[in-house]
Amino acid sequence: MVWFDSAYEAVARFMDMGGNVLWLIAILLFVMWALIFERVWYFKAGWKKDVAKAISAWEARPERKSWAAHRIREKLISEAQMQINQYLPVIKTMVALCPLLGLLGTVTGMIEVFNIMAVTGGGDAKSMAGGVSRATIPTMAGMVAALSGVFANTYVTRVAQRENAFLEDNLTTDH
Repeated sequence: MVWFDSAYEAVARFMDMGGNVLWLIAILLFVMWALIFERVWYFKAGWKKDVAKAISAWEARPERKSWAAHRIREKLISEAQMQINQYLPVIKTMVALCPLLGLLGTVTGMIEVFNIMAVTGGGDAKSMAGGVSRATIPTMAGMVAALSGVFANTYVTRVAQRENAFLEDNLTTDH
């Protein structure tokens, strides 16, 4: 429990040093990773049921070679692809937003530096250092958040592509 208190204090200090923009990055990061974990969970648990349902619906058809059968096959694949690709564009957008929010933190931190320079006449280096720190911390946090999201998004996208191909390969028209 002691390490939890010290970890909490360290995170609180870090968040205070980064300013309000750091809270936006933290919220964005939490939502992004919640969606990523949802997709991973879906591919581990829920996807198999959806594939089995689509394959059984296709296999239950008496014929699979007519124009209508091909449209039904396309419909089954399209519905499955909608489930597979759900949230992927949102995750990709959130990955792109992380560094932009970091840059917003840079701008707000530099505005603070310029404000201190205007008030003090530009001679108080100690006061300006706090603003520069406040400017660089959100930038670093935004980049780290984006990097973590890029790797996770790449993994989830690759799994989605593999599962799309798997479903298309299993809805055959040759029998």
